[in-house]
Amino acid sequence: MSESNQLLGVGSRVNHPAYGDGVIIRLHPAAYEVVFIVYGAKTVGKDYKDWEILDHVEAEDSVTWTDAEKSLMRILKTWGEISELVVMGDKWKGGVMSLQPYDKGLKPKDLPIETFYHKIVMLRDRLRVMEQKINSNSKLTDEEKIDLQQYITRIYGSLTTFNVLFRDKEAHFVGDKA
Repeated sequence: MSESNQLLGVGSRVNHPAYGDGVIIRLHPAAYEVVFIVYGAKTVGKDYKDWEILDHVEAEDSVTWTDAEKSLMRILKTWGEISELVVMGDKWKGGVMSLQPYDKGLKPKDLPIETFYHKIVMLRDRLRVMEQKINSNSKLTDEEKIDLQQYITRIYGSLTTFNVLFRDKEAHFVGDKA
């Protein structure tokens, strides 16, 4: 059986021509459930041949929760530094952010807004990775995970000021809605 005809297992990484990079998270009788970085979860038929297999993991007859957790940890470690495509609002492109010190004897600092925007997006991506690492940490109790998760939610809330930079509402920071 050629590699494109082999049954892929949970944790296999693929590149789909339309959806981009993804990871198989579940096997169904006739399809794979794949999570794509930009497009989220999609179902793809097991007979689909047009994607590139980046990392082939053998399919097993049964998968235990421990196996699934190990696969998830491997996926998080492999993909942890990959950021999603987030589009900046058109009105900010080419703009400059000026920081004016109170002391007029000091020079102001001008920063291309794209540089600042990139830092904000990277901050958000790293917060998401931290969130995933907290949730998958086997040494933390559920109470400790919830406590740490509340801090991350508050951080997101503090960053809502920067939502004005994002073109799409789905990319916005969302804090505690209580």
